[in-house]
Amino acid sequence: MLYIEPMELVRCPWCLGDELYTRYHDKEWGKPQKNSRKLFEALILDGAQAGLSWITILRRREGYRAAFDGMDPEKIARYTEKDQERLLGDPRIIRNRLKIRSAVGNARAYLAMAEKGENFSRWIWGFVEGEPIVNHWRSLEEVPASTPLAVRVSKELKARGFTFTGPTIVYAFMQAMGLVDDHLISCFRHTRLTEMK
Repeated sequence: MLYIEPMELVRCPWCLGDELYTRYHDKEWGKPQKNSRKLFEALILDGAQAGLSWITILRRREGYRAAFDGMDPEKIARYTEKDQERLLGDPRIIRNRLKIRSAVGNARAYLAMAEKGENFSRWIWGFVEGEPIVNHWRSLEEVPASTPLAVRVSKELKARGFTFTGPTIVYAFMQAMGLVDDHLISCFRHTRLTEMK
């Protein structure tokens, strides 16, 4: 279905010029997500992004969902070496052995938390006391690649066995999942403007 951009809206400039990117910005990026399974998927995809642009992963997201059994952590956690070899040959995803292995290990870490009674969504949102941190950036140059909080979350994820969760990846995840609102203040999606409507 063709996405029609409302022309009068001001957006964060990083999403302009690509229909898929613009739709993602308008409908998903920065929207508070509290579903544990969706948070897990986002963490896996952000890890896959390491060293690449987000649009590269976004264009492959459906391929990831198909290749990784709907991003179901219970299924991914059971992947064998044979499954990982199969994924290495799948052109729908980034064919990087370490990133594939990380997805399997992260699924196992996610399930280990659940087995201990830790709800992933409650745990991750606990770092921001359940509410998004709303920033007030005027330009993209002001937006940090990481923050001290992202460093702390990264350390806690690694302590629980997660990989490909360095501070920069974690901050991108926090932005995308709405733990922080990093829409520019001029953007129609910024919380300040949304609350005024």
